[in-house]
Amino acid sequence: MMKQLRNAVWVAALAALAITGCRKGERIVPPEVTPVDTATPGSLLNGFYLLNEGNMGSNKASLDYYDYTTGVYKSNIYATANPTAVKELGDVGNDIEAYGTKLYAVINISNKVEVMDAASTKRIKQIDILNCRYITFANGKAYVSSYAGPVVVEPNAPIGFVAEIDTATLEITRKVIVGYQPEEMAVVGNKLYVANSGGYRAPDYDRTVSVIDLNTFKEIKKIDVAINLDRLKADNDGDIYVTSRGDYYNTPSRLFVIDTKTDAVKKQFDIPVSNLCISGDTAYVYGSVFSYNTGQWTITYNMVNVKTETVLNTNFITDGTDKSIRMPYGVAVNPATKEILVTDAKDYVSSGTLYCFDKTGKKKWSVTTGEIPAHIAFVFATK
Repeated sequence: MMKQLRNAVWVAALAALAITGCRKGERIVPPEVTPVDTATPGSLLNGFYLLNEGNMGSNKASLDYYDYTTGVYKSNIYATANPTAVKELGDVGNDIEAYGTKLYAVINISNKVEVMDAASTKRIKQIDILNCRYITFANGKAYVSSYAGPVVVEPNAPIGFVAEIDTATLEITRKVIVGYQPEEMAVVGNKLYVANSGGYRAPDYDRTVSVIDLNTFKEIKKIDVAINLDRLKADNDGDIYVTSRGDYYNTPSRLFVIDTKTDAVKKQFDIPVSNLCISGDTAYVYGSVFSYNTGQWTITYNMVNVKTETVLNTNFITDGTDKSIRMPYGVAVNPATKEILVTDAKDYVSSGTLYCFDKTGKKKWSVTTGEIPAHIAFVFATK
């Protein structure tokens, strides 16, 4: 949830924490089961997990699951699968990915990566990493970015690192120092690209993408891009798309393209981007941008053709449902059907909503989620 905090809602988050506090009692609430669509057995995907971040300090990170084979959505499934887990999933779910037969949830404020069985969500192991942020995978290894220090905005916040985890042994094998407050990552070829934000050091933000050689696990260069970097995705041609959040005053949010053959910025898009998902030749992007100058949020939706590197100036939600979404907070695209999933965090303290749109942008269904629904991990069917 640190994204919201840096995006000008420190006061709102602290107020929400005072209101919500911790969970009441120790009773395990069984999952809520909601039929939302027709079953599609035999498809490429079994389903997807949705990680709800939960308000910081309240230990309300939670896990939902949509089953394509039944058309049923199950909410808050972790506690039932792990009845002895103290504080359930933990505090602030920041990222989730499925890799092999395991599911990896990055729980930011709880300083851990929760490793679960991807079929049952039963805990396999907890890997302790301080202020961990995002996770990506390559060649049997997991890579986790870390702020390497406590949650505090101050000029002397420490430089961050990336931890390498062997997915067979679930042990940390190597670490590499990167930039300040590293965020999302992607692997292209034999290089790991890391977006450095410097968000704790505002207004002295970092503005670089670290490039890591995976053989030596050393930083081989830093690419100067723009201040306060955040999201980072690779397309099918090996280009990196990285977002800048700007400074929330006079430097706006922007989207940049890095050519991984030269490791240089080759394109800038003057559109605000808070998050994006690349599927095929299309990047689905939204901007939820706060300005201290106006005290207002600006919400936008757009699409980018990553093959031609052109902005399509098209809203991927075509039926007007976007007007009902108060705070878009996550986006994902089903690789088989091209259905578009968008989450709505609303006011960051109420239950959120997950919307499913068909590939033309028309709403198919929606369902109530946990607090601050954010991160989606598809689970592929086994052959």
